[in-house]
Amino acid sequence: MAAALGEEEVDNDDYYSLLNVRREATQEELKSAYRRLCMLYHPDKHRDPELKSKAEQLFNLVHQAYEVLNDPQSRAIYDVYGKKGLEMEGWEVVERKKTPAEIREEFERLQQEREEKRLQQRTNPKGIISVGIDATDLFDRYDEDYEDVPGNGIPQIEINKMHISQSIEAPLTATDTAILSGSLSTQNGNGGGTINFALRRVTSAKGWGEFEFGAGDLHGPLLGMKFFRNLTPQCFATAQCAMQFSSRGIRPGLTTVVARHLDKNTMGYIQWRWGIQSAMNTSIVRDTKSSHFTMALQLGIPQSFMMVSYQRKFQDDNQTKLKGSVKVGFFGTVLEYGAERKISRHSILGATVSVGVPQGVSLKIKLNRASQTYFFPVHLTDQLLPSAVFYATIGPLVVYFAINRLIIKPYLRAQKEKELEKQREDLAGDIATKRQEAEAAVLLMQESVKRIIEAEESRMGLIIVNAWYGKFVTDNSKKHERAKVIDVTVPLQCLVKDSKLILTEAAKSGLPGFYDPCVGEEKSLKVLYQFRGVLHQVMSGDTEPLRIPKQSHRIDTD
Repeated sequence: MAAALGEEEVDNDDYYSLLNVRREATQEELKSAYRRLCMLYHPDKHRDPELKSKAEQLFNLVHQAYEVLNDPQSRAIYDVYGKKGLEMEGWEVVERKKTPAEIREEFERLQQEREEKRLQQRTNPKGIISVGIDATDLFDRYDEDYEDVPGNGIPQIEINKMHISQSIEAPLTATDTAILSGSLSTQNGNGGGTINFALRRVTSAKGWGEFEFGAGDLHGPLLGMKFFRNLTPQCFATAQCAMQFSSRGIRPGLTTVVARHLDKNTMGYIQWRWGIQSAMNTSIVRDTKSSHFTMALQLGIPQSFMMVSYQRKFQDDNQTKLKGSVKVGFFGTVLEYGAERKISRHSILGATVSVGVPQGVSLKIKLNRASQTYFFPVHLTDQLLPSAVFYATIGPLVVYFAINRLIIKPYLRAQKEKELEKQREDLAGDIATKRQEAEAAVLLMQESVKRIIEAEESRMGLIIVNAWYGKFVTDNSKKHERAKVIDVTVPLQCLVKDSKLILTEAAKSGLPGFYDPCVGEEKSLKVLYQFRGVLHQVMSGDTEPLRIPKQSHRIDTD
């Protein structure tokens, strides 16, 4: 059953929205909402055959929603998997389990089994392609040395190194995973490759172990082992040992790491490495929703350094990040700054400028596409030239904004329109049905709305003057787009009780008399209402709760 449920996205809010109750609604709240809608839709209240038929359909729908949400067991299934969870196999689970908590536990177990089956069919490929570019001729060339050389006006830009690596994972059992990886590297005409095979076993909920064998024409055979263990809920440790066989003999190596949670968002690490490049490193990493901070200190051979880095995360749709770091050591000083941004659903583009002594100036461009990484380090100059720093900073920004405006945005806009069009076509039948149900509901509400308006007018209460639901065009740059809204004045007035209107956080398209006029697009509810003889107006998001009347909604007539 879990496999069947997972193939399509389900809407868990339909029944809650139809009854206009919170997801945490009590039995009394459900009963009150159900009785009110029964009074509105009961077939015996309508003599006209056509209205009676429509009322019967809506009454059955309301009754079905109440039956599901009023029963703790079926409600637990519905909350987890929506309407699909109420099929026969779901009821079999209900017969075996007694409480909602047990039902959720059973369905989560089925979901976990399904995920394990997916894992067994997935290789989880990961890859890195790195292309090093030497562009020092742009800034460091001596023109007098090339006066007699044909074509000397064109700077020489060369690819001086390249690295390609790829790995795949193959789950063998629920606890065993085989990992195959390989790499090819070349620099200035010399290169080689390696291939590695690793077998990882999860020994318990607290740890795992891994055995690795590698071979290549650069370093010779490699045997290694790696272990991970949770020591306490706040602390874990890893240990990795390896033996590298080469023409110079056997080179052993050992690396251990101990990490501890210092608080909710902060980790502390201590690493000790013994072997070819022995070192001891300690670092503190703080990661929050809006920032990432790292401070590290290393003492070792051949490199000792201190490093501080900071990354600012912006909470926008493009997941923009700005970062900077300073690294000081025996090798010199390096300052880096850059940014990265999501350019599509599966792609992230980043650029970093590196300025160092004696390293010079470099520009590093990185593109992450799903599980593949493309890295392009461009070495601009060996010296600290202001012109190189300027062009490395401004150049990528100009290119990015030009490409984003001329290519990326039009492409994404076209893709979104294509997806929305397909979604509309797939749901055309359902939308038509929902629209007919909404129109029928509005007809059935007319008599009740008249009585509600008379009662509210008699006490200077809440009168819905106009109400619209759908997509509103408020941005001047989008004037060419057409608003897609429906009139929901009657349905909203019908929900008024004792001069109050309360809407829950559920999607409003499921409310009685509502339907979705623009599938897949952002929707809002705009209400113009009168309370105590004064006009009020409010705009509410599709899934935002709404309570009226409110003093803040009052229209200032001064």
